[in-house]
Amino acid sequence: MYSLLSHECLGYLFEVFVVQLNEKSQLTWEYQTLTTRNFHEFAHGLDERDEQAVKLIEGMKPAAIFEKFNTSKRKTMEEFYLKTFDAEKGEKEIQEAVLSVVEKKRGQVFELICPDKTLFIMGNDGNPMRQHVQIQPEPVEVLFHFMRNEENTHYFPTLKYAGNKLEFQYKDAMVLCDEPAWMLLNQKLYHFKPALEGKKLRPFLNKKFVVIPKNMEEDYFRKFVKAMVARYPVHAKGFEIFNTEKNCQYLLSYGPIVNKVEEEKVPSKKSAALEAADRWNFVLSFQYGNNRFPWDGLGSEANVLFEKKGDSYAFQKIMRSLSKEKRAYQQLKALGLQIEVDGKAVLSRGEAVQWLTLNKAALDQAGFSVQFKGDGQAPRYFLGKPEIKIRIGEKLDWFDIQAIISFGEFQIPFLKIRQLILQKKKEFHLPDGSIAIIPDNWFHDYQDLFYFSETRPGEDGVYLKRQHFQLVQEWENQDLVKTALRSKTMHDLALETKDFPVPKQFKGTLRPYQMEGYRWMRTRQSAGLGACLADDMGLGKTVQTLCLLQSLKEQGETLPSLLVMPTSLLYNWEMEAKKFTPQLRVLVYSGPQREKLQAQLGKVDLILCSFGMVRSDIDWFEKQAFSYVILDESQAIKNPLANITKAVQKLSAKYRLVMTGTPLENSTMDLWSQMNFVNPGLLGSQRYFKDLFQVPIEKKADSDKKKRLYFLIKPYLLRREKRQVAADLPAKMESVTYCVMSEEQERLYDKTKSFYRDVLLKQIKDEGLQKSRFSVLQGLTKLRQLANHPSLCEEGYEGESGKMEAVLEKLETVLEQHHKVLIFSQFVQHLALIKKALDERNIAYAYLDGSTSDRKGQVESFQKADGQSVFLISLKAGGVGLNLTAADYVFLLDPWWNPAAEAQAIDRAHRIGQVKTVFTYKFISKQTVEEKILALQQRKLDLANDLVTSDESILRNLSEDEVLDLLS
Repeated sequence: MYSLLSHECLGYLFEVFVVQLNEKSQLTWEYQTLTTRNFHEFAHGLDERDEQAVKLIEGMKPAAIFEKFNTSKRKTMEEFYLKTFDAEKGEKEIQEAVLSVVEKKRGQVFELICPDKTLFIMGNDGNPMRQHVQIQPEPVEVLFHFMRNEENTHYFPTLKYAGNKLEFQYKDAMVLCDEPAWMLLNQKLYHFKPALEGKKLRPFLNKKFVVIPKNMEEDYFRKFVKAMVARYPVHAKGFEIFNTEKNCQYLLSYGPIVNKVEEEKVPSKKSAALEAADRWNFVLSFQYGNNRFPWDGLGSEANVLFEKKGDSYAFQKIMRSLSKEKRAYQQLKALGLQIEVDGKAVLSRGEAVQWLTLNKAALDQAGFSVQFKGDGQAPRYFLGKPEIKIRIGEKLDWFDIQAIISFGEFQIPFLKIRQLILQKKKEFHLPDGSIAIIPDNWFHDYQDLFYFSETRPGEDGVYLKRQHFQLVQEWENQDLVKTALRSKTMHDLALETKDFPVPKQFKGTLRPYQMEGYRWMRTRQSAGLGACLADDMGLGKTVQTLCLLQSLKEQGETLPSLLVMPTSLLYNWEMEAKKFTPQLRVLVYSGPQREKLQAQLGKVDLILCSFGMVRSDIDWFEKQAFSYVILDESQAIKNPLANITKAVQKLSAKYRLVMTGTPLENSTMDLWSQMNFVNPGLLGSQRYFKDLFQVPIEKKADSDKKKRLYFLIKPYLLRREKRQVAADLPAKMESVTYCVMSEEQERLYDKTKSFYRDVLLKQIKDEGLQKSRFSVLQGLTKLRQLANHPSLCEEGYEGESGKMEAVLEKLETVLEQHHKVLIFSQFVQHLALIKKALDERNIAYAYLDGSTSDRKGQVESFQKADGQSVFLISLKAGGVGLNLTAADYVFLLDPWWNPAAEAQAIDRAHRIGQVKTVFTYKFISKQTVEEKILALQQRKLDLANDLVTSDESILRNLSEDEVLDLLS
C-alpha cells in the first residue's frame, strides 16, 4: 500500500508499505516499509509498476534530494533545507530545481498507482493507514467557461466525472500534483483528460471565478485565452470560437541558411556566414487549408488563430492530425534525413542535393510537397539521377577503360569526372547552366578506379595496370563495371598457384612450405608481376629464391639476374648458390676491379652485389637489362627518399622480387616503398598512400584501412611465420630473469632518473615533445646503461652490477651442463665488460661487433663441435645473415625498443637445422626503465602484427605520457 504524507519543503511525498492481512483479508497493524533493498522478498505479490514506483519514491525522499543537490556542502540535511527554502534568503535556483525534480517524480508515481493500487493518507502521528483514498479510474472532463461582457471578462471551470457534474469548489479539495494535476476530493483521487496543469485549477478551489479587467482584456485574449482554447475545451460567451478541420498536407522546404540565428548554430572554421552559404536548411511543416504550422514535436492537437475586428474577438481553432504529422516526421527519418524534434535538419549543399536526388520519388509517393526557398540569386541544381556505366577491356599489357557518365541528357567525359574526384570536388556546371553534384557513393565505390587509372601522354584513352586485376574482379562482383577479358588473362591474373616442377638441376630438397613459396613466385613470374617473399627469418628464403632462378635458366632465359643485398650476406649467397644451384654462373660484383667484372655481364646468370655498390655504380647498372632484380633484406629501401631507394627504382628488369623478414620496420610507408619497387604504382603515389592509408592506420588505428591495404598487397606478398611450419622447427622456451641492482647502482640510478625527469619535464613543457626527443633519448639511454652496469656511462665506477652477477651466475650453470650460448647486447661496451669477466674466468668465446673483420671465421669457429661455448654479439652486427644452430641458449642482456630485433637475435639459433630446444633468457633490472620497456613493447606491436611484421619506430613515436611513464 502507498501512503501520502506532506513535507514542509518538498510538498506531498510517498511511503510504501507491505501490510499483513488477517484471516478476513483485512489490513492489520503489522506492516513493514518496502524499499528497493527488500523488494525482492515480496516480489511474488508485486508487479513492474510497483518496482518503478518504489524507485521513484526513494529518489524523492529528503535524504536523496539532499545528497543530489547539496552542492554547497551543507553540514547537515536540516541546514540544507532551512537555507535553501528560507522564505526571504532562500536559494531560489536550487529550490526551483529541487521542486521540478520532485514534481516530475510525483506525477509519475500517481500514473503508476492509478487505478488499482491501495492508497492511504498518513496521519500526523505516523500512522500510515490513517485515511483511505479511493483512486478514481476514469479521468475528469474539464470545460472552461469564458464570459465576456461590457465591464470585464470572467472565467471558471466546470468538472464532470462519469457524466455527472463534480462539485469541487469550497469542498476542501486539494491539488496534490501540478504537472499534471491530481486532485483529492472527499477522500477520492481524480485525474484529468486532457491533462490539466494544477495551476489552472488551483485558483478555483475557493473561488467561483477569476475576473479579467477590461483594460487588460486584449492582451489576455491574445495570450492566455488563445492558449486555453488550443489546449482545453472552452465554452465562450461574448466572443466566437470556430472549430475547423482541414486535410493535412506535408510540406518540406529547403534552401540556403539565411537566418542569422540559424547561422550561429553552424560549426565554423571560417565565419558563420561563409559556412552557412554551403549549408542548407530543411524544414518540415504542415498545411491545413490556408494555414501552415511547423512540426514542433510537442504534439499539439490544435493551432489557434486570434483575430480582433473592431471591439470583437474571434478564435479559429484548427484541428491537427497528429498521427499523420508524426508519420511524416518518421518517414523523413526513415529516408535518412537527420531531422531534429523541432522539424529541422541542416545538411551541406552537396549532401542536400544528393539526398533529394536519391529520395525524390519516395517523397512524391509519400505525398510531400518539396519546395526550394531561395533569394532569387541561388543557383539551380540538377536533381535527376546520374548514371555511370564502365566497361573494362583488354590491351597488350594493360586494361582499357571505357565509360559513359550521364547527368540527364548530358554525357560527361570520364577524364573530367576522374579529375574532379581526384581533386575531391563534387560540383560542376552542366551545359544548361545548372549545377550537378557527383554522388558521394562514387567517391567511395570508384575511388580506386579513378585513382589507379592512368593516361598516356598524347592519348585520350584511360588504362589500368594488370597488377590491379583483383580490383577489377572486385568491381565486377559488385556490379560496378562490366568486363570483356579473355579467359586466359583472367586465369593467369587470378594468381592461383600452379604446380610448377622443381628445376632438374636444382641440388636440394624443398620442404612443403618452401615448395609452395617457389611455386607462388613462379606463378607471379608467369603473369609478369613482381612479388615480396616475407617469410620469418630462418625459413629458407634463400633456397626458395635460388630454386626460382634455376627454373628461369632452364626456361631458356639469357639475361642475367641481379641480386642486391647487404655486404655481409655476399659470402652466404655465394656459398648457398654453389651448394643448391651449381649450374648457375655466379658473379660477385665488388672490389676495385669492377670494370673488368662489368665486361663479364653477358657470361653470367646471376650477379651478387651490395646495396652500396648499386648506389655507387647506378649510372652503369641502369643501362643494363636484367631478367630479375632481387633485393634481399629489402627493408634497406624502406625510406622512399633514400639514395639507394631511388637508385634501385632505376634498374630495368622483366621481373622484380624482394625478400625480407621485416618488410615493415618504421611505418607502413616502408611497405609502400618496397611494394612500389615490386609493382610500381600498386599502392598509388607516396602522397596518396600517406593520406589514404598511413595516417588513418598509424594515427587513427583505422581497421577498415588496414583491411583494404592488406587486400591490395595480399596477392604479391607471401609471409609464413614459424608457428605455421612448426613441424619443421625446434621448440623454443623464453623467460625473463629479473635482477636486483646493487645498492650503489640503485642510488646512482635513482639520482640520475630524478635529474632527467626534472630536466625533461621542464624542456617538454617549454619546447614540446618533438624538440625534446634527442634529450629524451639521451636520458633513456643513460638509464638503460645504468640498469646494465654503471661502468657503461660513469667513468671510474668501481661498484657492482646486479645484472652482471645474475648473467655470470646463469652462464656458469649453462656451461657446466655443456651447452653453447649466444650473448647479445645493444651496447658494445657492455660486451666488453662481459669479455673482461670471461677472460678472468678463462672462458673462451667468439666475438662479433661492427668492427670485426673476420666475421666468417668467428662464426665457423663457434659452430664447430669443439669450438667456443660462448659467442658475444652486438645487436647491429648480428641481426642478419648468421646461422648459429650450434647454440641452444640465448642471453639478451638488455631489452630493445623493437621486439622484432630481439626475435632476430633469438633466430640466430632458433632456425632450420636446429635440433635442440632453444632457451632464451631476457635479463631485466627490476624497478628500472627496462621493466617499462617490456610493457611498452607489447602495446607497440599491434600495427605490425595486423599488417606484416614488427615495428622499429617505437622510440620515435612515444607519446608524452609514455615518456613520463618511462621516467617515473
